[in-house]
Amino acid sequence: MTAGTLRRNGVFGAAVLALLAVPAPAVAEEQAVAGGRSATQAQAVSQEAVRAAALPAPDLAGLRAVLRSAVRQGAPGATARIDERGTVRKEAVGIADRGTNRAAADADRFRIGSVTKTFTAVVLLQLVDEGKLKLDTSVNRYLPGLLPDDKITVRHVLSHRSGLYDYTNDMFAKTVPGFEAVRTKKFTYRQLVNLSLRHPRTGRPGAAYSYSNTNFVVGGLLAEKLTGRTIATEYRKRIVEPLKLRDTFYVHPDTALPGRYARGYLTPDEAGAGLVDSTRQTVSWAQSAGAVISTAKDLNTFYSALLGGRLTSKKSLTEMQRWVTVNDTQAYGLGLRRRTLTCGVSVYGHTGAVQGYYTFAFTSKDGRRSLTSMVNTSNNGTVLNTMLGTLESAFCGKQAETRSGSVPVERYEDIAPSVAVAVAVAD
Repeated sequence: MTAGTLRRNGVFGAAVLALLAVPAPAVAEEQAVAGGRSATQAQAVSQEAVRAAALPAPDLAGLRAVLRSAVRQGAPGATARIDERGTVRKEAVGIADRGTNRAAADADRFRIGSVTKTFTAVVLLQLVDEGKLKLDTSVNRYLPGLLPDDKITVRHVLSHRSGLYDYTNDMFAKTVPGFEAVRTKKFTYRQLVNLSLRHPRTGRPGAAYSYSNTNFVVGGLLAEKLTGRTIATEYRKRIVEPLKLRDTFYVHPDTALPGRYARGYLTPDEAGAGLVDSTRQTVSWAQSAGAVISTAKDLNTFYSALLGGRLTSKKSLTEMQRWVTVNDTQAYGLGLRRRTLTCGVSVYGHTGAVQGYYTFAFTSKDGRRSLTSMVNTSNNGTVLNTMLGTLESAFCGKQAETRSGSVPVERYEDIAPSVAVAVAVAD
């Protein structure tokens, strides 16, 4: 789907929007979504539709408390923004810049890390809609000789089931030295893929979910090969301009964030060591897997549009939601996470981790309520787990107060998923 198609067709009509308000069922990794639903599946769909239509009011006091806890645990600043049918609720605690002590604000731009993966997935699914790409075709059909197995399909890379090793495990085994070694480097996509191919694969194509940044580097290669344009151009033409995202950029390999932004601070592995300002970097180690810059407002607009059916066809949106189980509370589709909260509500989006920033960006099933929360630090497992509470406050309301001790520890996997994250002392 092109930007022009989006502008002409809007949301594909009221009838399609009504259908999109009903969620697709969670299915096994290769089970077809369309048709043949069991009575149990239909009941689950109905129950989720009711939950989406009757979300409790956000708990703003609880949201503020989560952000304050994150700052006490080592984040310089923490922000959150909820958008719902024109109503905006926002909170900010702490500072965006330790040098000037400027207060953090929800309007600050920041590096969104792996939230970028959904942008890349949308580009590829629009190419599917245009007949230029097929999800169940070998990647090597489009990029001959790139991968060691012709059985690895486009669907496999977008759902983290390719078995391709995540090269960032090697890069960031030591957090700060690893970052400093690549801070100003410029990699090609193929150099990153080759770093992965030095290692044995983690599984056979189509088998278990295994998160790997390599997959979305391959996604960037596919987009550029099939369009003949850069991924930056594709993000701009297909997503940024149609949605009028005024604060979303892909500046790779430039190192600076444009305009007003929150500085990012990386937590060293050594207990008690000072934070490292990691704001300026090429993010060439991630590119189409994690190099986009945005704001809370733009990310809420993006996910609301995606789940509302404004960025892909209905069929492609359904494909994005063919879920593979990650754990008891998470599933992964095609560049899209589904999280089930303690109140039973499921939300859809992605997490992001890049040196100096953690991001949670999620929306309701119908795209009506969206939350983006951010802290300007990373490599701090306590802060990461605390920020998961912003989803509870935003979508479960005061029901979230009953969650004490029940929120699962967040798994750190957006960067170096096999490397343990540093854990600060909880407050």
